[in-house]
Amino acid sequence: MIIPVRCFSCGKVIGSDYVKFVEESKKIRKDTGHDPTGEEKSRIMDSLGLERYCCRRMILSNADLMDEIISYS
Repeated sequence: MIIPVRCFSCGKVIGSDYVKFVEESKKIRKDTGHDPTGEEKSRIMDSLGLERYCCRRMILSNADLMDEIISYS
């Protein structure tokens, strides 16, 4: 799934925040050797300015399947 440019509920632009969220998550995986915990994900979203639950849902529930889809084309 491609991350939507705007939140479906409130309309806030979140497309660029998703890229930053993934980069920070990868940095945590590299530094600690484990996936980010819920507290770490919350801290990342707070630093990005994502305060509303709807915007946080859009970021957390996205499944990046583009690499799997491209192999079928």
